[in-house]
Amino acid sequence: MTKREFIIDNGREKIQELGYLHKNVAVKYLMKRRRSLLMTKNLEKVESLFANLPRKISIIGKQITHNYEVNWERQGITEFEGSRFVFSLKSLDN
Repeated sequence: MTKREFIIDNGREKIQELGYLHKNVAVKYLMKRRRSLLMTKNLEKVESLFANLPRKISIIGKQITHNYEVNWERQGITEFEGSRFVFSLKSLDN
């Protein structure tokens, strides 16, 4: 199985990405966004980044588009709490 081209539409911008499956591409993108939150030390910037996280994303393939609703949650309040920002994906395509 070869990697295919997908376009991630988060409502503000469209990002081109390579991957195998629609959901895997979505998880990879959201993990990058989560990682940028975890690595930021400035609390004001963390609040700004958290407010700008995508709540709905579309993964556009050549033939099929999958839409997902993203539920972001904060867990833990100390600095090194492990998984402070967790998310869950819910498919809107039924």
